[in-house]
Amino acid sequence: MTISIALEKAVVTGAFGYTGKYIARRLLREGKRVLTLTAHPNRPHEFGGRVEVAPLEFQDPRGLVHSLQGAGCLFNTYWVRFNHGDVTFDRAVENTRILVEAAREAGVRKLVHISVTNPSLDSELAYFRGKAELEKIVRSSGIPYAILRPTIIFGIEDILINNIAWLLRHFPVFALPGSARYRVQPVFVENVADLAIRASEESADSIRDAVGPEIFTFAEFVRLIAAATRSKARIIHVNSGIALALTGLLGLALRDRILTREEVDGLMADLLVSAGPPTGETRFSDWLRQHGETIGESYSSEFARHYVSS
Repeated sequence: MTISIALEKAVVTGAFGYTGKYIARRLLREGKRVLTLTAHPNRPHEFGGRVEVAPLEFQDPRGLVHSLQGAGCLFNTYWVRFNHGDVTFDRAVENTRILVEAAREAGVRKLVHISVTNPSLDSELAYFRGKAELEKIVRSSGIPYAILRPTIIFGIEDILINNIAWLLRHFPVFALPGSARYRVQPVFVENVADLAIRASEESADSIRDAVGPEIFTFAEFVRLIAAATRSKARIIHVNSGIALALTGLLGLALRDRILTREEVDGLMADLLVSAGPPTGETRFSDWLRQHGETIGESYSSEFARHYVSS
């Protein structure tokens, strides 16, 4: 059974960003009215006047309620990759609580929330623990919900894969943390958007992983990118602490955070794979063959994307 939201507006957090952009594209193709809640209203985007814009201002809950009124579905992609200044995992959890409460008060009929594979309230990793706390907020909101749990989301705008390719193109050595036998199961961003739209039309609450059909060890993953970019870099294994120190020094030079301890620990704990069947169809290896000539040609800065005013 499905519910129709075709005649109502849909709200997407971060439609001028990465995953939210693909969700907004799909909604527009289906003829829906789309409004984005964004902290970067002046960021360049492709939508022209087709997407309405409202501030993602957590200090103004009444404003959020007003923006969300009349929405059939809220697609929430909001989260932070790492702690930076007063932008922290704990703050992101509280901000999401405010957003979900505003959605409940506004009468939003469905909430589609983007989480991560293997979240846990007992996790020692604040990223995965925070994601589990968000899921708890969503489940207890009283709003019909769908929770999607993606792994590494790949696409043209992806930062992680692009910067792996950039490092492989520009440096003679690439350091893998530890054994690199830990696994990844990348999922295509358009497949995530498809799953989100499909979930918005379901009447029953749901939680499902958003994962692709291929699983690689991290060493295989990096070597695949190296082959696609025709990199001549020597790929070596180093202690995870050394890998973090090296990327930390490079990050200082680039004024960015390339890799975090949370990300390395999450990778090494095999948290970016699913125990269930694949839910996305696009194979990373096929996509990489199409885009290997162009990914990594320039560096993508996390700070520039999320922390520099636009």
